[in-house]
Amino acid sequence: MLNLLAIGTGALVGIIAAVIVLVIVIAVIVWYIKTHNAFVGLDAQTDEAFSTIDVYLKKRYDLIPNIVETVKGYAKHESETFIKVTEARSKAVSASTPEEKAAADVQMTQAIRNFNMVMEAYPELKANTSFLDLQHQLKAIEGELSQSRKYYNATVKVFNVKLGSFPSSIVGRRMKLTKKPFFEVAAPEERENVKVQF
Repeated sequence: MLNLLAIGTGALVGIIAAVIVLVIVIAVIVWYIKTHNAFVGLDAQTDEAFSTIDVYLKKRYDLIPNIVETVKGYAKHESETFIKVTEARSKAVSASTPEEKAAADVQMTQAIRNFNMVMEAYPELKANTSFLDLQHQLKAIEGELSQSRKYYNATVKVFNVKLGSFPSSIVGRRMKLTKKPFFEVAAPEERENVKVQF
């Protein structure tokens, strides 16, 4: 009888150990699935944030030819500046990765700055209502673009921190994820919005 009780106690301990192992395995599986799904969500969120930047960059690039054409009528001898703006726009439109778009954005911002300096030399241009409307649109787009960059960089930060943190980095490696680049500008003076003066 004592022997039977010892076998029953041993079986009970074995059952309890099996249940504990099963609970741990289930917890690990649930954690893995949640972490995997979190990475999928963060990846989609960073893609969406980058798409938003892309939308505002496209708006900006579409607006530039209108501004250039308006200014050309007043500043016919400033063709070098117009060519640089047009070239910067072409490079920016053809960029596809976040790194390429950030580099193109730096060039475009500098070209617009130079362009703004040219515009300052023509007071009659600053009184043109079409030009003023285009300038207001550009200023609004620059503000929206700035906010979009901030949102994108915030989502990239969350993604990269999760990817670099243990134990979620295990799941990230299994998913073959890599760090996402921030949308940065190279030069300190380029970190400011395009200055639009009237």
